Amino acid sequence: MLSRSPTEPARSGRPRKPEADAAILEATRASLVDLGWSKLTMGDVATRAGVAKTTLYRRWAGKNELVVDAVAVLFDELELPDLGSLAADVEAVVLQFAALLERPETKTALMAVVAESTRDEALRDRIRNSIVARQKRLVLQGRERAEERGELPLEPDPAVAARTVDLIFDVIAGAVVHRALVSAEPVDADWAQRFTLLLLSGLGAASSPEESPEG
Repeated sequence: MLSRSPTEPARSGRPRKPEADAAILEATRASLVDLGWSKLTMGDVATRAGVAKTTLYRRWAGKNELVVDAVAVLFDELELPDLGSLAADVEAVVLQFAALLERPETKTALMAVVAESTRDEALRDRIRNSIVARQKRLVLQGRERAEERGELPLEPDPAVAARTVDLIFDVIAGAVVHRALVSAEPVDADWAQRFTLLLLSGLGAASSPEESPEG
């Protein structure tokens, strides 16, 4: 599944071939791992993918767009399992997310585009539209299921519901990315369980008296 910013016009020309697009995006990720952002060129990606450079430019305006799409398709692999409770669902998707971040192509590509986006507002907007906005679907699915199970109350105000979704996404994504990529600490089942408890129950439930080192 390829990403396109909501404001990006459709390109004219020959129909796109999914297998060619997949090869190009895979070549982009491999190039990032081998070369890094600064040395990556459209020509290198074209050579690795076995296509003409003009083929890339018919699909993507430049390196920024190409790399973001190469990252976005990886995150589209994430799915929210239905394990019968909100806590179990959150724990599972946290572990799935962490496993994705462990892959060299994900780690390198994500860190590269995030670093570059600090100097490029257009790139930051594309990340927001192509990766962040799309992955908020997981929070929406989890909330809907929890409401159907009676685990969460219905929120009648759409504006409040949207702000809550944004906050939950920021908390989960920020915590897992920081733990896995910044602190380089393991996101294992125990951490996922404790994080989920904190997320769903608040600071008071983060450590019960019997689990406290002091107790």
